[in-house]
Amino acid sequence: MDVILVNELDEPIGTMEKMEAHRSAHLHRAFSVFIFNEKGEMLLQQRAHTKYHSGGLWTNACCSHPMPGESVLEAAERRLQEELGFYTPIQKVFDFTYQAQFDNGLTEYEFDHVLVGVYEDDMRLNPEEVAQVAYYPMDYIEQQLKENKDQYTVWFHIAFPLIAQWLQASNYFKKKVNPSHTN
Repeated sequence: MDVILVNELDEPIGTMEKMEAHRSAHLHRAFSVFIFNEKGEMLLQQRAHTKYHSGGLWTNACCSHPMPGESVLEAAERRLQEELGFYTPIQKVFDFTYQAQFDNGLTEYEFDHVLVGVYEDDMRLNPEEVAQVAYYPMDYIEQQLKENKDQYTVWFHIAFPLIAQWLQASNYFKKKVNPSHTN
C-alpha cells in the first residue's frame, strides 16, 4: 500500500510505499478516528499483538492512512469497517502533526486528521487488526495515561489531550450526544 507524502500544510507532494515511508521518516497523511457512546465514553481498541508496531497497546477506535486518490473521510469510513466492522457518521474536527520513533527502527511522521463519531451497537472485530475493544469514561482514560503510560500508543498520548480539549470547547456531547443537557 502506498501512502500520500505531504508537506507541513498537508499538501500532497508524492506517494511512497507505506513501510518505506515509515523506515525513512517521510511526513505522510494519516487519520485517527475517535468514537464515543451515548454516555460520552470513548471507544478504545487494543491493537492486535501481531501489528508491525505498537502491538498489544491501547489506542483510539482506529487509525490508518488514506490511499492515493482517497479522501480522509472515505479512508476513515473504510477502516472502521475493516477493523471494527461498523459504519457510523464521522466528521473531521482538527489535525496535528507528530513524529515518533519505535524500537523496531520505524518512525511515524504523520499529518494526522482527527475524526469523531458516535456508535454503540454491534461490532465485528478483525482479529488481524484488533485484540479487543472497550468504552471508558474520559477521566478514567486520563488517569490510565498517567499511571500506565506504556500500555498506550505514542500518538494516543498526543491525541487524547487534544480531543479532550476539543470536546470541551465544542460542547460536542451537549449538542450531539446529550441534547437535553444545558449549562
